[in-house]
Amino acid sequence: MINSELYPVIFKRKSIRKFVKEPLEQSVIEELKYQISKLEPLFENIKTEVAILGEGEVGGIFSIKAPHYIAIYSEEKEGHLLNAGYLLQQLDLFLSKEGVGTLWLGMGKPQETLNARNGLKYVITLALGKANEEIHRNSASEYKRKELNEISSIDGAEKLIEAVRLAPSSTNNQPWYIEGTESEMVIYCKRLSLVKNTFFPLMKKFLPIDMGIALCHLKIAANNFDKEIEFKKENKSSNKNYEYIITAYTKQIDG
Repeated sequence: MINSELYPVIFKRKSIRKFVKEPLEQSVIEELKYQISKLEPLFENIKTEVAILGEGEVGGIFSIKAPHYIAIYSEEKEGHLLNAGYLLQQLDLFLSKEGVGTLWLGMGKPQETLNARNGLKYVITLALGKANEEIHRNSASEYKRKELNEISSIDGAEKLIEAVRLAPSSTNNQPWYIEGTESEMVIYCKRLSLVKNTFFPLMKKFLPIDMGIALCHLKIAANNFDKEIEFKKENKSSNKNYEYIITAYTKQIDG
């Protein structure tokens, strides 16, 4: 479902924390089910399942009350958290485009009986429903984000990296860093500080999900500017501050 219609949503989406209690119309739910069937994975070899859950089926500390939730389940193998973030962000942007509010729930989780599904483990949830607040930002300047030169050393790829810059992340951590060239982007994730690593163990799970969200934004931006993009996991080195995640190869589509 990655297409150019999602690109402008990157510049106005926002996290919604106040939802109207009433459920969405059934026609919206049916369209959501259809879009779930059209999701494009980052890694084809990882089995996943996306489920729509109702009010009362998700709880946990700091959980937000909403009429609906989307939970993603996955087999546990290398890259499954990256893949989960990549998949669910497609739905996040689609729903925002359709005027439906969403919020990533890092601390929320389904009821115990829903923690596994067809042999797949629960990963993370999106809350969704009609927003009881302004659903979109008025401009990209409202985002609290790092500057482009803080997340990339590449010259000439600003229109692609800007989409990454605006990606949501847990605690607004913005862990991504990109170097290389526009045609060969080497993508890294900032390692956790000792304090966060010690006192916030869940952050280890959230970081690759955040990176998957950013890769989704990069893919959408490339699509918008008529560029093919291919993600490859390569044998590149990490360092004490940044962990190598993946390499993105881009090229202009002729015609």
